[in-house]
Amino acid sequence: MNKTLLLGNQAVARGLYEAGCCVASSYPGTPSTEITEFAATYDDIACEWAPNEKVAMEVAFGASLAGKRSFCAMKHVGMNVAADPLFTMSYTGVNAGMVIAVADDPGMHSSQNEQDSRHYAAFAKVPMLEPSDSAECLSFIKEAYEISERFDTPVILKTCTRVAHSQSLVELSERVVPAVKPYEKKPSKYIMMPGFAKKRHPIVEQRTADLTAFAETTSLNRVEMGGTAMGIITSSTCYQYVKEVFGDSISVLKLGMIHPLPVDLIRDFASKVERLVVVEELDDVIETHCRKLGLEVEGKSLFSPIGEYSQNVIANTLGQSVEGGTALNEELPVRPPVMCAGCPHRGMFYTLSKNKITVLGDIGCYTLGAQAPLCAMDATICMGASISGLHGFNKALGEESESKTVGVIGDSTFMHSGMTGLVNVAYNATNSTVIILDNSITGMTGHQQNPTTGYNIKGDPAAKVDLEALCRALGFNRVRVVDPYDLSACETAVKEELAAKEPSVIISRRPCVLLKSVKANPPLNVNTDKCRSCKKCMKLGCPAISMKNGKAFVDPTLCVGCNVCTQLCAFDAFEGMNR
Repeated sequence: MNKTLLLGNQAVARGLYEAGCCVASSYPGTPSTEITEFAATYDDIACEWAPNEKVAMEVAFGASLAGKRSFCAMKHVGMNVAADPLFTMSYTGVNAGMVIAVADDPGMHSSQNEQDSRHYAAFAKVPMLEPSDSAECLSFIKEAYEISERFDTPVILKTCTRVAHSQSLVELSERVVPAVKPYEKKPSKYIMMPGFAKKRHPIVEQRTADLTAFAETTSLNRVEMGGTAMGIITSSTCYQYVKEVFGDSISVLKLGMIHPLPVDLIRDFASKVERLVVVEELDDVIETHCRKLGLEVEGKSLFSPIGEYSQNVIANTLGQSVEGGTALNEELPVRPPVMCAGCPHRGMFYTLSKNKITVLGDIGCYTLGAQAPLCAMDATICMGASISGLHGFNKALGEESESKTVGVIGDSTFMHSGMTGLVNVAYNATNSTVIILDNSITGMTGHQQNPTTGYNIKGDPAAKVDLEALCRALGFNRVRVVDPYDLSACETAVKEELAAKEPSVIISRRPCVLLKSVKANPPLNVNTDKCRSCKKCMKLGCPAISMKNGKAFVDPTLCVGCNVCTQLCAFDAFEGMNR
């Protein structure tokens, strides 16, 4: 077959295709999102966006149980959501092969924390593979299915931002679909009530021992002997950095199977080098394993447990110069992330900020409402926490907070994990006001469909959740819809619902301005004769508006004519663009 350049995520999807995967269910989360999007381009794989990662993992388990190879993908914090089924699936094992991809985000490019998912493999006692480039993304997926079926276990494939979003050469092969494994009723294997689960735990421990023996000889782990003054044990992107810095001047033990880790292989490698160093991002997983083996090793005494590494970090730490690298002489200007010009969330956040409302936020592009000048958010924890946190906040303070505190959550995030929090508000009775920011898409991860949009992953028509009807069914009598471009309507809705003596939901509804189906209005311009330089328009934080020569200025390449700014200007300085 031909060779081609593929993104890491694209290569994972190709691996799914070639390995004969039949069902893939995921929830979008950067940097894992594109795996399932690329997989959906293969008609032989039934792909879907699930409401959340727990559901996705359970779907994959069901498909495996039915006898066909399955897959689910998530980012690192999504693994927290899916942990419940993961731990028990370790006990049940699988029927057909099942692979779980988790993408970590060292450096927190688009995440609320740094989290090392290698701990999940050890915690759940399931094997984990860790590719270092696109070619390994493809080949490791195929190997993961073989391991899954050979050892009767789900297998985790761990990537990270740099592996997921970098390109390298990949050799393509034909798709090979294994025979369907007939489902057999086995209560003692698949029904994890205590009596059966107790008997499964020893099986898990024996499997770990068997996998450890496998780790000693598998080609997933390899020794690259060079100079013996220093030997580095590493994995993932750190392997690439080490090789770029040192080449063959040192020896390297490259670990592709990161759990369970080999014992004899590491001891043998350590015996051949004078100095042993572990290079791994975030936590000291490999280093701790080496220390348990009684080896003298350096790791986090040299390298930080925080953020991403690079060639320069490794070179500088280990006293090696990097040829060909240049550093920028000037500090780059700060470019903070902001909501897009015309973002439908801006009007609602302006209203909340103007009225000094306490806002418990959630995960999505609307988290950017926390940025200046809006500064309209007080806390963001995890998916769905806005509603549950709001309820707890109001439970603690009662009427003192109920009239001046709201929770905000996006439509996709609400379907992910907001519904149960909303039920709790109604059931356990606080006069809490929840604002669902419905922009008709999953925005931050790149416009994926969700159960509220009416379309599936392929863009075909699908069942559409009626948010108003759903909220009423969950116990809310007060449910209203408002257009966030209408500042007066937003303010009226917020004030009325906060004053109500029962829980309420405001649905702030307008499609994301970046959707292809949304047609922008002509851009506005500023009549400088009318502008009084009061800068009230600047309080919106719209990237299309700035001050130029002491007057407000609208960038016509950014403005979408949402007209929110016109509602703030007391001097009617904003006018339609002359054409």
